Amino acid sequence: MLVAGCSDSDGGKKSSSSNSATPSASAPAKSSATPPATAGKYAKVPDLCKAISAKTVEKLVPKAKDKNGQQLTGSCFWNGLDSEDTDNQQFRSVNLHMMALSGDPNQSSADRRAQIYADGQVKKATTEDDPKDVKTTKTSGIGDWATTVTTTTKKQDVEFSNVTVVARTANVVVALKYSGAGYEGAKSPSAADLTKDAQAAAKEAVASVPAANKK
Repeated sequence: MLVAGCSDSDGGKKSSSSNSATPSASAPAKSSATPPATAGKYAKVPDLCKAISAKTVEKLVPKAKDKNGQQLTGSCFWNGLDSEDTDNQQFRSVNLHMMALSGDPNQSSADRRAQIYADGQVKKATTEDDPKDVKTTKTSGIGDWATTVTTTTKKQDVEFSNVTVVARTANVVVALKYSGAGYEGAKSPSAADLTKDAQAAAKEAVASVPAANKK
């Protein structure tokens, strides 16, 4: 991304023979090296599988296969099926993603680049998996900026309700997706049923960012 170069001090003109015989002082060449990327407020993101508490995981995904979460590239994932009541089998999943961005000295600050990335995460939430009933709501009280996206999707004849909360705190973007579905004919939760818990979990994840950078 960084490209360094330099320019000739004589502008590319050839010297005359008389001038070439006598050395002369010249102005130092100016470097055209691109300045390094500027650091944002936060240098890193926390361990994503520890960014929300075990209590929160238990509330969102009561029968999680792995309560410690599955570490993926750039995210942590929890899922599980509560089948104790055979007439009301409920599936839940949470995917937590974070990204810390640095600034580009020729284009944008770290915060601005993070906002652009956050906008992209919102767009992704409104388009992936051929969603229906898409609703986007600006959300206050979570980081410096947040938006909540609710959708419904269908996989193998099972209807899923999805809530994605995308938030930005300085130069870090947090995207938490919470999904739920009823299996074997059970009623799926509505997006409204999931929204409050998703927003609370996203707020907790955002709070983990400054805490991780104090260490």
